[in-house]
Amino acid sequence: MISDLELRIALRYLRSRRSSKLLSLITVIAVGGVAVGVMALVVVLGVMNGLQADLRDKILVANPHLRVLTYGEGLRLDDWRRVLEQVRRTSGVEAAAPFVLSQGLISAGHDYTEGVVVLGVESDTGQRAVTTLARHFMQGDLEFRVTRRDVEGGIALGARLSSKLSAYPGDVVTLVAPAGAKFNPAVGAYVPQFHRYEVSGVFNTGMYEYDNSYIAMRRETAQRFAALDSAVTGLEVRLADPWKAQTFGAALEAQIGYPYRALDWQSQNASLFSALKLEKLAMALVVFLICVVAAFNVVGTLTMVVRDKTREIGILLAMGLRRAAVRRIFLAQGIIIGLTGTTIGAVLGVVLGGMVNRGQWIRIDPSIYFIDHLPVHTEPLDAVLVVTASLLIATLAPLYPATQAARLDPVPAIRYE
Repeated sequence: MISDLELRIALRYLRSRRSSKLLSLITVIAVGGVAVGVMALVVVLGVMNGLQADLRDKILVANPHLRVLTYGEGLRLDDWRRVLEQVRRTSGVEAAAPFVLSQGLISAGHDYTEGVVVLGVESDTGQRAVTTLARHFMQGDLEFRVTRRDVEGGIALGARLSSKLSAYPGDVVTLVAPAGAKFNPAVGAYVPQFHRYEVSGVFNTGMYEYDNSYIAMRRETAQRFAALDSAVTGLEVRLADPWKAQTFGAALEAQIGYPYRALDWQSQNASLFSALKLEKLAMALVVFLICVVAAFNVVGTLTMVVRDKTREIGILLAMGLRRAAVRRIFLAQGIIIGLTGTTIGAVLGVVLGGMVNRGQWIRIDPSIYFIDHLPVHTEPLDAVLVVTASLLIATLAPLYPATQAARLDPVPAIRYE
């Protein structure tokens, strides 16, 4: 334990004197180095956590926790009503519903056409809703209400897709279906099916892929578009614990048996989240080196203190102060520098991360990163680990100069110029 006398001497050595103003400056630099390292590490970990959390939330807007599909050619589930009831009775399932997933070409009456993903969903937006898509509508809703009689139904477009097509609620668009094409003997080729729909809504999820290439419609309308008759593509499931989707999916697959299979959201995006975890580890390791550099700065600072205070140390030893006490004095200085720098850095890191996240200061290209700004979410566990690692380094850094100070011979030390 460090005594009160040793602590007072340590604090006195860190303060400047008129004859040694440089000593206080290098002490401030040492504290600043630790603070910058800790702040950078907290912010970087917050950025990586924010990317993971934001991408997860954006993905789950239109992607369920679990999808029940079939093996074999094509995505088609005929006896989906029986399987749906069985899934809904399974413990851990909060909601389940049939869905249709297809692709097509869309045109708003211009020469320009765009490839789109067609998503057929249930209109239920209450407690039984599987995804949060209904919460992201800028105009309209999942009821897909229409005002015209010369259309097959209503559809909702992603905000970016709507802007590209200049198609807004009330406009009519044409969708070309890949399925259901009929052979025309007159031209000797298959003629695709054309469908007319009224734009009834626009949604903005913040996820580039959804807003740029997704359209939503009623499940029944999508069944006709995809030529599935009464079948659906599969079932989408919302779980009580989305983080257990992988193990739950394996258990559900074993329960309902072949030819059904369960595809969880984590497996669908495994490569993306694995890359983010690896990047988080790499970034944390690189930035951690800043803290190591700051530790060398502490070593240099305390070495200069030992050289500057050599005569005072000799006097203290001659007066009977134990060598262990001298060692603890310089260990205390290192701990004070580390604790002060770590506290300042941690506070600045949390504050800066919060300001960057709330103000959305750093804009990024959503076509590359899926999101339009850099999110920062500081996890308490990460902050605790950073503070612990920094304090550990700050405790180890002064060991060498403290040992050198304790080994000084009192007589030569007093004569030191």
